[in-house]
Amino acid sequence: MKKWTVIFIVAAICLTGGTWWIYFSQQEVSAQSHILSDQVFKADFSRSINSDALKNEEVYVTDHYGDKVKPDYKLKNNGKSIEISGLSEGDYTLYVGKRKHTFQVHESIPTVKSRKELEEYFKLVMSTRENIVTEATDEMAMEESSKSDSANHSTTNNQVEGVEEADIVQTNGSHVFMISENNIIINDIENANNMKLESKIQFTDSFYPSQLLLKDETLLVVGQKNIYHTLEARDNESRIEPAWESMTSVFLYDISDPTSPKLIRELASEGYMNGVRLKENVLYIVSTIMPRYWMMKENKDIELRPFTYDSKVNKEAQPLDYKQISILPNSLDGNYTVITTLDISEPIENEAKTKSFLGGSQDLYMSTENLYLTSAIYKEEGANTSRKMVWGPGKLDTVVYKFSLKETTVDFVGTATLQGTILNQFSMDEHDGYFRTVTTTGDLWDERNPSENNLFILDEDMKLVGSITGLAKEERIYSARFMGDKAYMVTFRETDPLFVIDVANPTKPQVLGELKIPGFSNYLHPLGESHLIGFGYETSSVVPVGSKEPIIQTEGIKISLFDVSDFGNPKEVDTEVIGGQGTYSPLVYDHHALFEHSEKNLFGFPVIIYEKKEGQEYSSYKQDGAIIYEITPEKGIVLKADLLNKVNQAQQYEEWGTMIHRLIYSDNSIYTIGMKEMKSYHMDTFKETGVLSY
Repeated sequence: MKKWTVIFIVAAICLTGGTWWIYFSQQEVSAQSHILSDQVFKADFSRSINSDALKNEEVYVTDHYGDKVKPDYKLKNNGKSIEISGLSEGDYTLYVGKRKHTFQVHESIPTVKSRKELEEYFKLVMSTRENIVTEATDEMAMEESSKSDSANHSTTNNQVEGVEEADIVQTNGSHVFMISENNIIINDIENANNMKLESKIQFTDSFYPSQLLLKDETLLVVGQKNIYHTLEARDNESRIEPAWESMTSVFLYDISDPTSPKLIRELASEGYMNGVRLKENVLYIVSTIMPRYWMMKENKDIELRPFTYDSKVNKEAQPLDYKQISILPNSLDGNYTVITTLDISEPIENEAKTKSFLGGSQDLYMSTENLYLTSAIYKEEGANTSRKMVWGPGKLDTVVYKFSLKETTVDFVGTATLQGTILNQFSMDEHDGYFRTVTTTGDLWDERNPSENNLFILDEDMKLVGSITGLAKEERIYSARFMGDKAYMVTFRETDPLFVIDVANPTKPQVLGELKIPGFSNYLHPLGESHLIGFGYETSSVVPVGSKEPIIQTEGIKISLFDVSDFGNPKEVDTEVIGGQGTYSPLVYDHHALFEHSEKNLFGFPVIIYEKKEGQEYSSYKQDGAIIYEITPEKGIVLKADLLNKVNQAQQYEEWGTMIHRLIYSDNSIYTIGMKEMKSYHMDTFKETGVLSY
């Protein structure tokens, strides 16, 4: 009997408070190592815990002296994660049974102090990604468009006035600078009737130009530069794997003499370009790179820091100093975001500054004061960690990082985690110090986790102050635009609801109106204070053969003119549909393709038209070119110019070399620009006045 009594007592202990030593011995804890004092510390557990673990002090935090502290604890995700707030600056240890995790709270974001600290960070990243296959990241007032009518020539269609974006074509009124394959073509357009090829900048196959910026007499050519290594170099350099690396490079040219552009400087940062911006004279370059930290197991000497290059300083790329690297709060992303700045008022003399942050970046939004970068995080159902987006059923959220911009100085401000994913830069905005964004949660076709849409407003410290959630269930966002105190959002599944949202009071945003119409807009463009132009697709409902359920399919390019003067009752006052199914334009995915002459109310874009021929089941290529409309609240959408190539029955698809990629204007002429050809037209008659092949 004594033997069974002992067994019963031991079993009783194991089934009550004594279970912690068995339960917590199998517990795994994943958490960040650094947070800011105004941030919430978050940790994920491999096994759920309950509130009794907190009451019994089986889960607790100690300070630098080993004394227990009493912050605010909140269990989340059915006990599989915990949030801890109210910690002041200092060193802390989280105890979960016998498991422990040390972390630091800082008043400001700290820099990395040593290689050891980097290694510890990447070991933590690897521990959270075991058995997970991640996506490869290496592939990777009213804010109207910025205009300069006084310059009497086109400017890039920018999201924020005063913040220049790069594009494949730039002009200063007398010359056109454009990318043509691996070359930069410089054409003289001072005489529209006699355009001339002025000069050509040729690059090797290792550099692929993709964007241009133009400031006074400096042309900036941005693209990806692949650095290839010989087998001998790879054997001698343990950090090199595979045989090449990609760097985001910017070549600066003096174009004071367009006939002979001179390379004056090159900047590069390891990784793939996220975006470039130019504010006044300051250039901002943002790239992202995933270091090969998984090789630490096989090679202890692997270089974990990103490399940068400045032709003014070095002959070869060099790793960043540790003091130029910081770990962003709440980040186990494993990617670097590299931000380089340069004042190009003196492009040769001024110093380039670079900072790197461990925390990847996807979409980029920049105001005149701040830079915002996003990173999608994925949480598996029932998993214990959050990580970079992967494919599979689960939950996608977004981390937004805010950086202040003071000339060439970039400082981290704060971060916020928001439910759902952000579509693109137009889904973000800053106004009167508040950051506003719209997101989509869930999945369009998942009945267990249906999609819905949200609006979030954060203050200067990235604290959530207002929100609207649950909009347009079972639909997703296709476009958005913020205009002062109003936000406009287009969602779609079968019809196109245009939401008008009042965001004048950041703490109490409210939906004012909703309009449901066929089709959807991929891009919304302001027209004055009371109208919007939507560019997207018409749709139709079709019942497939052998099915009773209709499906929604896209048709031709659709232009919509929305009257939003009555916020509670938005109206689609005019429409225009171009072509049939298969018709497309670069404008639906790249807002830089929009041509605008605001004084004449002209709007145009390249287009490739597909239409069904008689007796055909599917659409086929018809013609390509460009179309220009006059769009006003009074007259609606009026066709002004059909700059389409003539229909050629023998031509089965568009010609890449001659098809139009951009339209610009200078003085009284309009120019259509392709990879191999440029044409000029008179602004008033739209008659062709010149052709230049190159």
